[in-house]
Amino acid sequence: MTREERNTKKQKMIDYDNTKDKISFVIKKVLKITIILSCFAFIFFTYTTYISTSKIVVREYRITNEKIPESFNGIKILQFSDLHYGSTMYEENLKEIKKLINERKPDLILFTGDLIDNEFKSTKNQTEKLAKSLKELDATLGKYAILGDEDKEEITTILNQSDFIILKNESDLIYNENNEPILLVGLDSLLNKNQDLEAGYSYFKQESHNANIYTITMVHEPDSVLNITNNYNTDLILAGHSHNGDIKVPIINFPIVQKKGALTYNNDYYKINDTDLYISGGLGTNDFIGIRLFCRPSISLYRLSNK
Repeated sequence: MTREERNTKKQKMIDYDNTKDKISFVIKKVLKITIILSCFAFIFFTYTTYISTSKIVVREYRITNEKIPESFNGIKILQFSDLHYGSTMYEENLKEIKKLINERKPDLILFTGDLIDNEFKSTKNQTEKLAKSLKELDATLGKYAILGDEDKEEITTILNQSDFIILKNESDLIYNENNEPILLVGLDSLLNKNQDLEAGYSYFKQESHNANIYTITMVHEPDSVLNITNNYNTDLILAGHSHNGDIKVPIINFPIVQKKGALTYNNDYYKINDTDLYISGGLGTNDFIGIRLFCRPSISLYRLSNK
């Protein structure tokens, strides 16, 4: 073998070793990136599916309006919505919800629709436990509910067993200590085409009605508010349905998941003319997504004040 042939062979061996080292380096790099991405995906899935969907927060608001009667000054209203039992909310979550609500000693409890998830097939035992938990919620002035777009006939039975008064395009005068009440209006689901504003606000057609009465409206889908405020006087609207987007872009607070019935109004607060609109973040999740990110499940506590 000539010297030139030996050099050529040596160079091939060097090139082979270099190529081998490069391949080994790339494989290690790809493997490292794959492990990092897998860990990130696992953490992301675990957080958004199990942690972010179960860590319930209580949002507190002060509602100030000079129309609020003196006897309602300081009254606490607690709203919870979109439990979607069977999505990411189960029996163990009910215990926490009951504790969070009762320890705040609300005067009025309002539920704004969607009790059981549309895709969940609840057993008799589960519905009995759900009714028992709801029954154990305490409110000095009463418990009221409206039906959401996913609430079937069985929900009416559960709520009735739990001592909730269901308002289906109806209103009720709520008194506290004296003869000066506030008006609570409950409207049925817009998406189910059951909403009847004329029936819901029929109080204002009565000859003896108080035109200046402080009025709270419960509605499931917030996108019906313009139709309400353009035709009727209501001071406060409490809505659900939107979950405030389930997934939100931080800082700018932009909701990623938008639902029909909450395309225009989906964040937690809006001022529409003289009406305050608060939208609950809800407790469960949408069945087609099942996660939350930067939008934890919540219940809302409102303190009324006339000063």
